[in-house]
Amino acid sequence: MTATAPMAMNDSATQMFTGVAADGRAVKAVYLSRPRADVAFAVAVVDHDLPRVVHWGRPLAHPQALLNMVDALQPQRVSGALDETQWPSVLPTQAESWTGATRFVARRNDVELFCKFTVGDVRVDDESAALIVSAADEEQGVALAWTCELTASGLVRQRAEVRNTGEGELAVDKVELGFGVPAGALEVLTTSGHHLRERHPQRQLLQQERIERVSMTGRPDFDASLLLTIGVPGFGFERGEAYAVHTAWSGNSVLAAERNAYSQGQISGGEVLLGGEIILREPGAAGTEPDAYATPWVYGAYGDGLNEIAQRFHAQIRAQHPELAAKPRPVILNTWEAVYFEHDFDTLKALADKANKSGVERFVVDDGWFGSRRDDTKALGDWQISSQVWPEGDKSLKTLADYVHALGMEFGLWFEPEMISPDSDAARAHPDWIVKPTLHRLPMQGRSQQVIDLSNPEAFAYVLGCMDALVEELGIDYIKWDHNKLVTEAVSPRSGRPMVHAQTVSVYEIFRRLRRHHKDLEIESCSSGGGRIDLGILEFASRVWVSDCVDPVERATIQRYTSLLVPPEMMGEHVGASPAHSTMRATSQELRMATAFFGHMGIEWNLLKQSAQSLDELAAWVEAFKAHRADFASGLVVHNDSLDPAVQLDGVVCADGSRAVYRFTQRTTSATYPAAPVRLPGLDPAAMYRVRPLAVNRDLGSDITNAQSPSGWWNAEGVTLDGRTLQTYGLRVPSLHPAQAVLFETLRQ
Repeated sequence: MTATAPMAMNDSATQMFTGVAADGRAVKAVYLSRPRADVAFAVAVVDHDLPRVVHWGRPLAHPQALLNMVDALQPQRVSGALDETQWPSVLPTQAESWTGATRFVARRNDVELFCKFTVGDVRVDDESAALIVSAADEEQGVALAWTCELTASGLVRQRAEVRNTGEGELAVDKVELGFGVPAGALEVLTTSGHHLRERHPQRQLLQQERIERVSMTGRPDFDASLLLTIGVPGFGFERGEAYAVHTAWSGNSVLAAERNAYSQGQISGGEVLLGGEIILREPGAAGTEPDAYATPWVYGAYGDGLNEIAQRFHAQIRAQHPELAAKPRPVILNTWEAVYFEHDFDTLKALADKANKSGVERFVVDDGWFGSRRDDTKALGDWQISSQVWPEGDKSLKTLADYVHALGMEFGLWFEPEMISPDSDAARAHPDWIVKPTLHRLPMQGRSQQVIDLSNPEAFAYVLGCMDALVEELGIDYIKWDHNKLVTEAVSPRSGRPMVHAQTVSVYEIFRRLRRHHKDLEIESCSSGGGRIDLGILEFASRVWVSDCVDPVERATIQRYTSLLVPPEMMGEHVGASPAHSTMRATSQELRMATAFFGHMGIEWNLLKQSAQSLDELAAWVEAFKAHRADFASGLVVHNDSLDPAVQLDGVVCADGSRAVYRFTQRTTSATYPAAPVRLPGLDPAAMYRVRPLAVNRDLGSDITNAQSPSGWWNAEGVTLDGRTLQTYGLRVPSLHPAQAVLFETLRQ
């Protein structure tokens, strides 16, 4: 290939090269690089085709050579196919010979269009390390603007805007954007699960097929795969080249990996649109329909192991939430598993006193404070304080909020803004606000509730107005925002069309307005626990409730795989009762606290029924958490790969590598007895580290350890070793009974 000199760029992280391929077609290669993040991404625009990925990995020493990648990767014509063999772009269509799963669907006059997008303009934005490509199928009146950015954290994100430029309305039914990956990336990791068992890993090899994970319940849901990751076979947390994709959207969505006989693998994602959700009006026509549809961001992450991939997502989220680093993450007590619906001023006042003495800094009143809500069968949508439970005077909810504030704690309140109970004043007054597929039939209920149509401006104004007024009246610092029903048969009575897209946009807008009106307000995304966790909601939410299951044995896996996307300071992790309310498994207080330690620590426990010894132990662990939470809010999360499925090691290494906290969990009995030494990832291999147990875990009783002789280093002095040894050979953690965990720290000497 012949090449011209690169265009002048103000930012060395962004370069464009122009040249001519061997077959005479013009080529533009755009190279986006983030040296600090140690990653680069490059695409080639051949002639006027949509971009194709030609490099994704470590920065290149000679990026100008990317022009030659077109000649190197362009497949030859083969028998039995079309004149051009498949080499999929970021949005492949049949016009570029793609015969895999359909990625773009648009209809005019209810007839599907087969578009051939011709690129008209390619621009780069040096400041944001972004590429903007304008393309169109002028004959069919469809325009496409594609944007790709390489963020400071090393994530690649892309989105597209589809615009109607032709006569008549244009229906957009599907836009799924993809990333080409190297041929050696063959093993796919996703997660699945159900309520109380979210995000458990599953692996499979990508054959000549399409593997897809579709979320169709108006939210990502419990079985959602936060990431779909493909890599070299055997990739793990510590090593192995891998590529991940995530759709930053809180409604219906898809993640996919696909490979066929003609092309290498591609991973992709996008919003799943129901028929009739997106109708674009004719240019210049009057009406309420939009004239363009913008997809959500589809994120891609490259790393040598899952730890690096996760750290990229954590850095991205932290950059969007600088306010979370401005103050320590407050320890929470949530009243749900303490009292459930049994709200009583004197009880909650006494619980607040116990919480305060245990070091709690945020007191959250859960479901049951409003309307006739004495159980989960009624009153959702009646967002007025119950005068029956909270009478005016010295036992009102306002009095409790003021009391909590006087103790120096923040006050939080539970809402479920997207739902409505058929047995509610709101539903009786506004039956037209309830989402339903036909005039006379409601969708199947869940938890005795239905979905309120927030795409209806009146319903939107009512919900926002109620919440906004209560935040002001009570001085609410924190909202626990729940979402307990699957969004099914989601048709708006107002428009007569599916409304999951509009509902999701409306939810974002309520978050946005509440945060704008009350600048210090924090909002948690809870959805029957961990049913809505994605970068769409995390742009606005300050925290996610990881799971309704606080059983620490179950949480070990749930927490680990949630951390692929969510940084620890935003992962709600609570100390609960034993036996756990969700599983009836009995566990030690030490295991429950060690598990909650590696997140945004909280308590989901009736402290009024606990012994003085348990409360003293709880307070000591809360104090220890406070001593380390600054590192948890800025450090690098690491997990090790172990051949022993009975054990798990998780850690957080502070940003400068000078210290780290690790948790070793003995989940079940190991094949080796005692368990084998564990490696400590994330340390500086050239540095010397002192390793010692955290003070709260220093004295291990016979109920925790089954060892009959002492550990040589499990004491206040610990042991000093270099980082390379700790990463290579590791060290032996005290032999533990099953379902036990211990915490220890490393300090650079």
